[in-house]
Formats: sequence, C-alpha cells, structure tokens
Amino acid sequence: MRKSIEHIVKKATAGDQDALEGVVLEVKDLVYNLALRMLLFPEDAKDATQEILVKIITSLSTFRGDSAFKTWVYRVASNYLLSIKTSAKPAFAVSFEDYAETIDSGQQNSISYTENLGEQKLLEEEVKVSCTHGLLLCLSDTSRLVYILGELLELNSAEGAQVLEMSAANFRKILSRARDKIRNFLEAKCGLANSTNPCRCHRKVDFLISNQVIDPRQLRFAAHTDRSIELVEQIDALHKSVAIYQSTPQLVAPEEVIENLRRTIRQF
Repeated sequence: MRKSIEHIVKKATAGDQDALEGVVLEVKDLVYNLALRMLLFPEDAKDATQEILVKIITSLSTFRGDSAFKTWVYRVASNYLLSIKTSAKPAFAVSFEDYAETIDSGQQNSISYTENLGEQKLLEEEVKVSCTHGLLLCLSDTSRLVYILGELLELNSAEGAQVLEMSAANFRKILSRARDKIRNFLEAKCGLANSTNPCRCHRKVDFLISNQVIDPRQLRFAAHTDRSIELVEQIDALHKSVAIYQSTPQLVAPEEVIENLRRTIRQF
C-alpha cells in the first residue's frame, strides 16, 4: 500500500469522489484475498468483498489515523468476515480427522478424466489450491483469521492484535496453536509438505471431480493463478507448510465488484 494513502483518505472524507475511488482501488485486492482465504469459494469472497468495500466507504470518516490504514481496513474486513454465514460445503467445513479421511480416499496414480497434459496440470493446480485452502476451514473462524493474518499475510502480533482487537499475547497464542495444527496435518498427510506421504495432487483429481468438489468445466482457482506446485517443491522442508499457501499468487478482485462500487460512489 502506498505511503500516500492517508492523504488520499483525507481527500476522500472531504468529499472528493475521485479520491474515494482511489481508496477503493488501493484496498480491493487485499480485501478480496483475505475474504477468499477465509471463505474458500470465490463467489462468496466476491460478495463479501463488495459488502466490505461498501462498509469501508461509508465508515471512512471514522478512520482517525491511530493505526496504519491497512490495519483499519483489515479490521473492518475481519469484523464482517467473522459475522457472516457462507456456502462452504460440508466436504471442506469438517474436523481435521474427517478431512484426513478425505485426503486418504480415492487416490489413484493417473488422471483418467483427460489425457491432455495442459488440462491435467490445471486440474492438479486446482486440487492443490482447493485442498490446502479447504484445510483452513478445519480451524475455528477466529483461529483461521488469526492464521491468515499472522502466518500468510505476515502481520506481527501487535498489528494482528489491533485488527482483531485482542491482546498481542492472545493473538500469539491462537496463532501458535493454529500453526501447529496446520503444520502437523500437512506433515502427516500432504505429499508437498512431506515427500514420504503418498498423497499427490494429481492422484486426487478424479476422486474430487467425481465427488463434485472441483468442476473441471469451471475452475475456481487454477485458471486465474500461476502454477505453484513446482515452487513448493524447491523450498526446504522447514518452511514448506506456509509456502504451500504463500506460493499461490494474490488474485485481483473481480471487475464486477469495482463497477458496482463505482456506482455506489457516484451516489455520494
């Protein structure tokens, strides 16, 4: 985020519509990526992003500069994300034990859905992102948000505590527990995190297609990101659990969200 964002915010709160649009454009992608990691499904993340950006627009005058503007944005977004119900499917929103059973089920050595190598690579990437992001849903809402903020977005405990309005000590405690749960699971089950594990992304493609967890005709993730599996394989084992998530590129908020927000801004 640019150092001049606070200046843009001041102009926006003074009634400058161009500045208000500038604020939205500045924060839209970080809000969308936070929502996507929290909610898993792009359709839910798109709707949440639009609602969060409206809240940012309508409450911008309450920003007093007591924290970095990005911290304030994350606070607005986090409060909203903790308050909503989403369409997260039961295949993902389960316990770690049930998720482990899903990982162990239906593995096969080749992809029978298609023989096209390029399509196979896309499906393999779709499995990687869907599976690892789905794993986050095994955490409670608060633990998941703390993990995303502290481990994936790399906010320090003071920043994370400001976002979630809790003590830094409590933020660190929740983060430590969530980090251990994710790391231990990946170390025990994921072939990317631990090469001795039998699970590989390509081995799960047909099973997840047959169970309608992924739709090869409408990919949620792989069609919009660079391939990240090889990046993880090049990282030392100590850092692989978080690299599995951080290797996935940041996505751009859907243009539909921005156009809707532009219409909202014109009403001010």
